[in-house]
Order: sequence, then structure tokens, then C-alpha cells
Amino acid sequence: MRTIEPQIEVLDELDGNKILKHIEQAGRVCYKSEDRISEGSSSMFIQNIINRGHESVLEHEKISVRIICDRGVSHEIVRHRIASYSQESTRYCNYAKDKFGKELTFIKPCFWEEGSQPYQVWEQQMQAAEDAYHRLISLGAKPEEARTILPNSLKTELVMTMNIREWRHFFKLRTSERAHPQMREIARMLLEEFRSSIDLLFDDV
Repeated sequence: MRTIEPQIEVLDELDGNKILKHIEQAGRVCYKSEDRISEGSSSMFIQNIINRGHESVLEHEKISVRIICDRGVSHEIVRHRIASYSQESTRYCNYAKDKFGKELTFIKPCFWEEGSQPYQVWEQQMQAAEDAYHRLISLGAKPEEARTILPNSLKTELVMTMNIREWRHFFKLRTSERAHPQMREIARMLLEEFRSSIDLLFDDV
């Protein structure tokens, strides 16, 4: 059994200048104001677009990320409709094999201190799940059958692609104090990464 922290990785090059220029180029078609494109004009144009709520223009750019989280959080992520997903499959991945170290990997819950009584209860249950999984596989169960005892804390990986407008919507929902703590943990890591390269598109979120 292995426990890890959640992780994120941006798969696209976040070239803020290039992204803003592309959005401006598309958006100015609406107003037939392409002649007003100049060095540095994209920032003001896109700020005005956002202020007016004309965010459909932001859909011309997308960002793909890899997220390592628990399966409970992944169920929340894939509820976002305007997106593309590729996710690690518990039907086909046999965690009793060497490529997985013959063990299950779980995401540490961010709301319990390691070593605390709640954490110890959680850790014991994860170990029990791993033991049961291996036992089922040894009895001839297929991974798609043995997965029925896998808990929400099981680590999963997914690649998620959304356009800029949908990312803004995602962050407004998922960085809120009302969001689940583990969902908020992932969303805030991603938002910080996005802001570091293209803050204009996300600094009002």
C-alpha cells in the first residue's frame, strides 16, 4: 500500500502572449475591428470582453492538464460537461501486477493530520481494501470484478481538456469554500499555475 499527495501537471505550453493574441484575433471578427490589432492590444481587448460578459470568445483557446487525485474527486471533475476526459481504468488496470508495484496507491486526505486517530482509521481501511483486492485477484477475479471493493481514496489519473471559458467556470465553482476540501485543493493548485502564466484570464476568479 502506498499513499501520495494529489498532483497536477499542465500539458500545454502556457504562452500567455500567444493565447491572448489568438483570442483577440478571433474576437475582433465580431466587431470587424481587426485593423486595431497592435502590439499589446490584446490585453485591453480581452479585459473588455470579460467585463461585458462576452466570454464565448474565450472558447477559442483550450488547456489540457493531467490530474492525480482520488476517485471521489474525479467523479466531481467529470461532471463538468464541456470538456474531454481520459481516465485511468480500474477495469483494465490490474494493481496486483508488477507495473503497479503489486500495490494500491491512495491519496492522502488533506483534512486529517497524518498520525491522528481519524487518519489511522482511514489508513487501516485502505490496507483492508488492498488485502481484499489481492485476495480476490488470487481467487481468479478479473480486475473489473475485484474493483468493486476499491474505495474513493484510490489514486486515479486523468487528462482533462477544457476551453478557457469553461476553466473559468470550473474555478469559480471548485475554489469556493463550499467545494469539497480535496476538490478545492486540486482546483487551487491549478488556478495558481494558470495565473502564473495568463493572469489576465483568471485574476478575477
